[in-house]
Amino acid sequence: MARLASLFALACALFFWCVGAAPLGQAFDKRQIGNLQCNVARLQVVGGLSKSTKAIQSAIKAAGSDSATVSQLQTAASGITSAQSGVKTIAEALLTLQQAPAAARQQVEDGLNSATSALGSVSSSDSAVTSAVASAQSAVAATSTAGQKVVSECK
Repeated sequence: MARLASLFALACALFFWCVGAAPLGQAFDKRQIGNLQCNVARLQVVGGLSKSTKAIQSAIKAAGSDSATVSQLQTAASGITSAQSGVKTIAEALLTLQQAPAAARQQVEDGLNSATSALGSVSSSDSAVTSAVASAQSAVAATSTAGQKVVSECK
């Protein structure tokens, strides 16, 4: 719950920063601030990561004692956690008028790819698990799409 609250606070800070002006006396790069489409995509990534986390946790709960499935889902959860860490680094850079580190952008991409791969390798005959994994895959895919929008819109 605390993690969700800090993610929400980060999203709010990013949103208000992006729609507001830079502090007086500081120059800023338009790419850092972004246009409306860029900032909507950024918020979609933050929201998508939160939805992905919830969906993966639901899938873990549905998997119960199936250790192989739980292990794959935990790998997916770790990927999302890594992506969230990358987003946090990027947001901190934006809020301090720094250029977003390429390593943080790569961390987001790698985390989403890891989660996608792990979810794709889950195999279960339990319909509740299959449904929960499909929901998690959908959430991660939507987050990846939003990430691609960030790359294309935040120029």
